[in-house]
Parts: sequence; structure tokens; C-alpha cells
Amino acid sequence: MSKFFEFQGKNVEKAIERASDELNISADKIKYEVLTYGSTGIFGLVGIKRAKIKVFVDEKNNSQRPSQPPVKSAPSKTSKTAKTTIDEFLERLPDSDEAKAEKETNEEIIDYGIKALQKILDGISDGATIKTKNSKEKLFFAVTGGDSGVLIGKRGQTLEAIQYLLEKMINKRTTKKLRVMVDVEGYLEKRKNNLKQLASRMAEKAKKIRKPVTIGQMNAHDRRIVHIHLKDESGIRTQSIGDGYYRKLMIFPKKRGASKGRSSHSKI
Repeated sequence: MSKFFEFQGKNVEKAIERASDELNISADKIKYEVLTYGSTGIFGLVGIKRAKIKVFVDEKNNSQRPSQPPVKSAPSKTSKTAKTTIDEFLERLPDSDEAKAEKETNEEIIDYGIKALQKILDGISDGATIKTKNSKEKLFFAVTGGDSGVLIGKRGQTLEAIQYLLEKMINKRTTKKLRVMVDVEGYLEKRKNNLKQLASRMAEKAKKIRKPVTIGQMNAHDRRIVHIHLKDESGIRTQSIGDGYYRKLMIFPKKRGASKGRSSHSKI
């Protein structure tokens, strides 16, 4: 009679090596069935899947029994592992060979960024092209063509995700911290102007009704635009409320006679 155990690894070979170590069986004598093959995902960052095998062990052979219970199959989709954030995912990734050696030149980083971004865009929409502007501390990728509405997403959330992922990918290849910005058809400037207009209207409303008003949930970049735009506005102060990346921004009317020297905005 035989029992079976499940093992995981980066690929099938690694899973077999792990089974060999834990079961104390020579790799070439292991009887197994492949349940899932490993996948490197997109650029080795997103959608990574570990290989999983089922190893059959003869109970009569004591030498084939593991000294410790082997790791079982992958947790279900509702487990904590399945909910691992992309930040944690990226932190576990080994540094690339380029990062371990000398840092890449700025031209090589830009070339890598263009190719990586193009691959992301092609997976979302056809016909998008990229132009770049850069400085020592910031890389700017301007996207034109394609389905701009899809690439930007509701309130710019898709564009924000693309930018976040690209920045993480680029900074895995360099020893210095680079700020990465991705724009689609001039959306960032339009968004900035719209936020300023909204902030001005809401500030006037707060002063008129003498009560706090809220500009909903926004990301840190958008909140910063509003805070800076209203920092010199008399009669009001701004404050971010809540926890997490998306927080509410509130505009409070100042009490009559409040000190003019007091800062009109708080932590973003």
C-alpha cells in the first residue's frame, strides 16, 4: 500500500529535488505525477505559478518515510498566501544579474523600460507607441495611440497600476532609486488641471457653508496636487483622512481669527 505527498517548487525539477531531500529518496527513484507545471508569469513578476507534483511512497519502505511532514499542497485562493500583495511578491524576488553587478547605464535602463512597457501595453491594447523624456532621477514615458480609455481606466487606476509595476521592474535593475511616470495622451496634465478646478470649487464651498467638505478617495499623487494648490488659500485648511493608499481629502474652514501663520495643509 502506498501513500502520497505533494511538493512544490519553482519548476518540476525543483519540486522533485525538494521531495528527494524530505523523503530521503534518490531523485531518479521517485515515483511522481505532475499536477501543475511552473510558470514565470509576466516578466517574472506577476502571475508566477509554482510547479506541484504528487509523490507516491511505499509505506513498507521505512527509508522512504519523511523525518518531518512534507509541505502540503498550495493554499487555497482564500488563504493569506494567495492574498500576498505585489509589494511582498517583489521583495521576495532575487536581484537581477545586472543589479548584482555594476548598475546599468541610463540608456540601457530606458531601453529596458520601453520594451517592458510596450509588452504591458500590447497585452491591453493594440497600436500604442512610446516616447521618453528623462532626467537623473526621473524617467517619463509618454504613450500615444491605442485605446487610451482602456489604458487609463476609471479615474486613472489602470494607468496608475501600469506605472507602479513599471517603476518596480525598472528599480530591480538599478542600484539607485528612480521615479517613473507613465502618461497616456496627456492625461496627467488634464487630470492635474481638473483637480485644481475641483479643489478651488470645494474650497469656496467650505468657506461659504462654514462646514468641512470632502473630495472623496484619492491616491497620494492626486492628494498632493490638491494640498499644494490650496496651501496658500486663505480661510481653509486641507487634511487627508483615513488609512491606506486611497484616502479621503477634506477641506476645513478655518475658525475666525485663526493664526495666519498656521500651515494650511497637513500630512498627505
